[in-house]
Amino acid sequence: MVNERIESKLSSSSKSMLPRFIPPFSILIGLGIWEFAVRVSSFPTFILPPPSMIFDRFLVSLRSGTLLYHTGITLIEIAFGLTIGILSGILTGFFLGKHPAIEQVLFPYIVATQSIPLAAIAPLFIIWLGSGLAPKILICSLVVYFPIQISVLSGLRDIPRNYRDLLKSMKVGRGATLIYLEIPALLPAFFSGLRISATLSVLGAVVGELSGASAGLGYLINMARGQYDTAMVFVSVLMLMCLAIFLYGLIVWIEKRALRWQAVK
Repeated sequence: MVNERIESKLSSSSKSMLPRFIPPFSILIGLGIWEFAVRVSSFPTFILPPPSMIFDRFLVSLRSGTLLYHTGITLIEIAFGLTIGILSGILTGFFLGKHPAIEQVLFPYIVATQSIPLAAIAPLFIIWLGSGLAPKILICSLVVYFPIQISVLSGLRDIPRNYRDLLKSMKVGRGATLIYLEIPALLPAFFSGLRISATLSVLGAVVGELSGASAGLGYLINMARGQYDTAMVFVSVLMLMCLAIFLYGLIVWIEKRALRWQAVK
C-alpha cells in the first residue's frame, strides 16, 4: 500500500511538471529547425541569420556595452512614459468618472487622439521637441494613458449603486468612500489596463526612437538595418520582447499581491 501511494504521488507530480517543460522544449526544437534550414539553404546571412549567429552577435554587443547602454536609454523612456501615462490616466479617469457631462464632451477628442497611428504623429513630436528623450517619453505616455483611463472609468462605473447609497446613509465622507469602496472596486480593472499599458509602452518608446533618435534600441535597429547587420536587428528586437515580457510579469506579480484579498491566480 505504501509503495502504491508513493508511486501514485510520483506519477502525479511528474504529470504536473510535464507541461512546464513543453514551452522551452518547443522553443529549442524551433531554433534547431531554424538553424538547420538556414545552414542547408542558400539564404545569405544578411537576409536571415541563423540563431547561432544572432547569439554570437548578442555576446559581442553585450561585452562591448553597446546593448546595455541602448537598452538602458529605452528603459528610461519607458519608465518615465509609464509613470506619466499612469498618473494622468488615473487622475483624468477619476475626474471624468465623477463628471459624466464633461466626459461626454471630451471623450470624442480622447478617442480621436488614440485613433491616430503612432508612426504618423511621432515625426511631429520629433520636430517640435527635438531628438532627445522628451518626444519618446511623450509618445510612450500617450500609449499608456488611454488603457489606464478606460480601466479607471469602467471600474468606477461597475460599482453597484446600492453600495454608494449605503455609505451615504451612513454619512461616510468622500475620502473614506474613496479609500474603502472606490479604490478596492476599481483595482481589478485598473490592473487589467496596466498589463496592456506595460506592453504598449515598449511599442511607444521604440516607435519614437525609430522616427529619430541618437540612442535606444530603436536607434540600434535603424543603425543595424543601414549596415545590413541583420543579426543585430534580431538582437534588438529580442531585447524589446524581453522588456515587454518582464514588464508584463512584473505587473502580474504586483497584481497578485495587491489583490491577495481576491485570491487572484
